[in-house]
Amino acid sequence: MKRLWLLFAQTATVLLAAYFVVGTLQPQWLGRSATGTSTVTLIQAPTPAPDAVPAGSFRMAALKAASAVVSINTSKAASRDPRSNDPWFRFFFGDQDQEPRAGLGSGVIVSPDGYILTNNHVVEGADEIEVILNDSRKALAKVIGTDPETDLAVLKIELDKLPVVVIGNSDAAQVGDQVLAIGNPFGVGQTVTGGIISALGRNQLGINTFENFIQTDAAINPGNSGGALVDTQGHLLGINTAIYSRSGGSMGIGFAIPMSTARLVMDGLVKDGTVTRGWIGVEPNDLSPELAETFGVKAREGVIITGVLQNGPAAQAGIRPGDVIIAVADHEVRNVSELLTRVAGLKPGQSSRFSIQRQDAQLEIDVVPGVRPKPRRVPR
Repeated sequence: MKRLWLLFAQTATVLLAAYFVVGTLQPQWLGRSATGTSTVTLIQAPTPAPDAVPAGSFRMAALKAASAVVSINTSKAASRDPRSNDPWFRFFFGDQDQEPRAGLGSGVIVSPDGYILTNNHVVEGADEIEVILNDSRKALAKVIGTDPETDLAVLKIELDKLPVVVIGNSDAAQVGDQVLAIGNPFGVGQTVTGGIISALGRNQLGINTFENFIQTDAAINPGNSGGALVDTQGHLLGINTAIYSRSGGSMGIGFAIPMSTARLVMDGLVKDGTVTRGWIGVEPNDLSPELAETFGVKAREGVIITGVLQNGPAAQAGIRPGDVIIAVADHEVRNVSELLTRVAGLKPGQSSRFSIQRQDAQLEIDVVPGVRPKPRRVPR
């Protein structure tokens, strides 16, 4: 019995010693880590195929459009006050020389010929405009034309094998459609943000003379101006232009010029260097009960004319102060912004039918619009 016990004790000692040695030198043999803790069993997802796109991803839309979105760097030389050489002027007012100014924005390549759409305020007053492509190529751009009234500009660069965005149908866009905003916010580099179309036909914002904005909650920040608003197919729906913000950053209210407008402006700038718009020479106001009572009109909708330019197209056609324009070329007008847009879209020299409410009578008047004069200054 004593031998058996001694044999058992010796065997147990050898086993414990072996366990200690193995646990110290090769812990993985015992299913433990080197620190003495157990390994964690994880469930690893299978490696996706190289061309597989996750469900709900906008990867393909971003890839399709991003290569055609460029960064724009502008510079303006320092201006010198002509009186700065006068020693008395310098004594009283100091050195009035201004520092050189630099700006940044975005643009979209819309043609293999090198035409780029951007905002007028991005390039306005610039002495030099540098375009940086997504593939790091750089080129100096030439201004083909600008249109301050819609805040659009067309540039041109001379490079080969340019990526080009596909133009989408902005008129078919609906509230709730998903969109992506692509640009260079704050100069950090190309960025893609996502959201939906929040509203269509936004106007009376005081940003441009002609306003018909697409509103989106996709994040748009300084530097995004002139960038692309694309649909989930990567097709260009609009040019990002402005934001509503109290801090200078995105608050979820951004505005883009629809391509239906941008395309018309671009065609005019490329072809003629300017945009030709219709004009009839009136002073319009939104119809209010006070104005309706003052002029004695019964209309409830439309735009009331409070002034008519002498010998202008409207005066020659017989439109008078107090008339309410209800429709232009069979398109209803409900406010001043809509009237300006409809009249601007008329072809100068070609007669168009205006529906007029004059006191109790409704009239149809043919007006031959003239060419809209160029604005001296458009407040922003």
